[in-house]
Amino acid sequence: MINHQGAAPAQYGRVMLKISGEALMGDQGYGLHPPTVARIANEVESVQKMGVEVCMVIGGGNIFRGLQGSAQGMERTTADYMGMLATVMNALAMQSALEAKGLHCRVISAIRMDEVCEPYIRRRAIRHLEKKRIVIFAAGTGNPYFTTDTAATLRANEMNCEAIFKGTKVDGVYDKDPKKFSDAKRYGEVSYDEVLQKHLGVMDASAIALARDNRLPIIVFSLDEPGGFRTILEGRGTYTRVHA
Repeated sequence: MINHQGAAPAQYGRVMLKISGEALMGDQGYGLHPPTVARIANEVESVQKMGVEVCMVIGGGNIFRGLQGSAQGMERTTADYMGMLATVMNALAMQSALEAKGLHCRVISAIRMDEVCEPYIRRRAIRHLEKKRIVIFAAGTGNPYFTTDTAATLRANEMNCEAIFKGTKVDGVYDKDPKKFSDAKRYGEVSYDEVLQKHLGVMDASAIALARDNRLPIIVFSLDEPGGFRTILEGRGTYTRVHA
């Protein structure tokens, strides 16, 4: 796909951006940090201007994490549904930041709440992307026991995305935590099976297996690197590619 502004052509035409809820916290310990939300919106805007169709899934861990609630004695299904509602709040915040830039954006929820967002209808969602609207998928898969990583992989397959971009705090996949170990090794490329066998923590096992079965590459990069999302789509930058 060629960028109409004359820059390098994008490597992919339609992508899924998966970020954690914690990415929206900034330096805070909880909730939303509006300047951080706006900075991520800038990254998405720069990629959309390349002509790339963008859909997103945002976790809810900055507000409520289902597994954490379950570990504290809450019934697991209830805790997971609460986590899904947290993802809707994050999606609405991101929608607001994107629309403040004049971009067209739709929040589509796997749990019906028609007053605030659209219900998930696959063909409608694809049509939004074709019209160059940014689509944010909220409420996970709509089912308990599934993470937003799995939801992102599911929606990416349903939307015929060419890759999942997993925005993290580090610039790729390492054999151990690079913030704790100075000798941590970064992988340039790694297979789905290696991720599962070595417990590399890219995404949960269900998401990796779903990506592997559909040969959907996962690009792991640093969301804290200004312009990093766009740079990788131009074929440059530092990242790890997970593939067959």
